[in-house]
Amino acid sequence: MDQFESIVATLFEAHGFWVRRSFKANLTKEERRRIGKYSIPRPEIDLLALDFSDNCVLAVEAKSFLDSPGVKASDLEEQYDVPTGRYKLFTSERYRSVVCQRLLKDLKANGMGNAKTKVGLGLVTGKVYRAQSDAIRELMRKKKWFFWGPEDIKQRVTALANRGYENDPAIITAKILMR
Repeated sequence: MDQFESIVATLFEAHGFWVRRSFKANLTKEERRRIGKYSIPRPEIDLLALDFSDNCVLAVEAKSFLDSPGVKASDLEEQYDVPTGRYKLFTSERYRSVVCQRLLKDLKANGMGNAKTKVGLGLVTGKVYRAQSDAIRELMRKKKWFFWGPEDIKQRVTALANRGYENDPAIITAKILMR
């Protein structure tokens, strides 16, 4: 389990979401054919964040990129018919459609969703390229996708310091840093 994903999961939980980590969608051969990649491994969603009040599950990609240039808006704006690159769910409509439909079927089969459950898409990143958070936020807003950038994470981690004691590394670290 990636530690950044663990921190992001804690932040979602602090906002009332139920979180499942590393959920794999069980694509069928037919679904793989529709995607255009017959030998693609099972897609793994970093985090599923369930908002009970909306009966919505967010399929969240968590990208720390702390020692890299960060997420670039232009990479998220690219569009591919056959999924390519590290942002497949965001850049390939066909891939996104098939994976989200399969995800919903898998959730229903596991008793984790129902006929009214909606699936949304989200991105949480620890670093963006050259302060492009606003551009990425606008792109995500237009697509009706969820986004937390570094500023959002910092704000939410800071808020963890005000919570009561919990034996969670992210909360303990926030309390130490915010003394």
